[in-house]
Amino acid sequence: MSATPDPATYDVLGIGNALVDVLSTEEESFITEMELVKGSMTLIDTDRAEELYAAMGADKTEMSGGSAANTLSGVASFGGRAAYIGRVKDDGLGKAFGHDLNSLGVHFSADLATDGDPTGRCMIVVTPDGERTMNTYLGASATLCADHLDLDLIGSAKVTFLEGYLFDRDDAKHAFRTAAAAAHEAGRKVSLTLSDSFCVDRHRDDFLALVADGVDILFANEEEIMKLYGVDTFDEGVDAVRGICDIAAVTCGRDGSVVVTKDEIVKVEAHQVPKRVDTTGAGDLYAAGFLYGWSQDRPLAECGRLGSIAAAAVIGHIGPRPGMSLAQTVSLLD
Repeated sequence: MSATPDPATYDVLGIGNALVDVLSTEEESFITEMELVKGSMTLIDTDRAEELYAAMGADKTEMSGGSAANTLSGVASFGGRAAYIGRVKDDGLGKAFGHDLNSLGVHFSADLATDGDPTGRCMIVVTPDGERTMNTYLGASATLCADHLDLDLIGSAKVTFLEGYLFDRDDAKHAFRTAAAAAHEAGRKVSLTLSDSFCVDRHRDDFLALVADGVDILFANEEEIMKLYGVDTFDEGVDAVRGICDIAAVTCGRDGSVVVTKDEIVKVEAHQVPKRVDTTGAGDLYAAGFLYGWSQDRPLAECGRLGSIAAAAVIGHIGPRPGMSLAQTVSLLD
């Protein structure tokens, strides 16, 4: 590893499933009628995507998305320098995805796929309690492999952020390991979000190996950290991850978050919102605030605070993006 890396061009670079988010607010009965698993992310095929799209209400919201893309848009909203690697097709949705990200201040200049599956999309159903249930058609996003990585771009970012949702295919696992090695070779850091407890269930051994050998900053929620280490309590999960990577930031919903290092445990309060409208993107934006703070050499407690503020900014309305500049939001609170 290089001891003195060159000055970074970007604060955070993200690698993930490049998807167009389709959001709709539905009654609780919709979950039962459509046989959805509430609060989870389920992978679906083209036919199921079309069925759900037709069943969702007329007032659907469509925007570029995917977990890592949401995080990078949050970093840019704080004023950070953000870049993104993901796979979309040269179709209408793929072009719209790239245009939207760049308009938000996130650098995205990947070659578009000219054949194969169309651009992926995530169907997100939000129920009155604010919970989100996701059904994802991965499409072109799932074809990302190591050949699609810009290693120079990875080496130019202070931290490379890996999205756990992308981890389902062997090619993607190889891409993650390749990206992590490139980042470390350039003297940079690597971050991973576990993304979903079902994803952890499917790939627990591979995640454990990646976290132990290639990850410096880990993001997880309570359930995910317990699943990863096969323990029954949150405290056991915290003990298990402590010292495995430099930093583990574990979110606890309304109870805030816990930032874990080998030497300390920092508890961070949640930033309160008047009403939970939609939890879509809350974890993504927590990572955005935390990584932005980390990239600016802020103390861990401040990184967690920025994460909590960013998460709260999206919980109060529909969709995974804050309604106003996160830099402005923080300035109003300070």
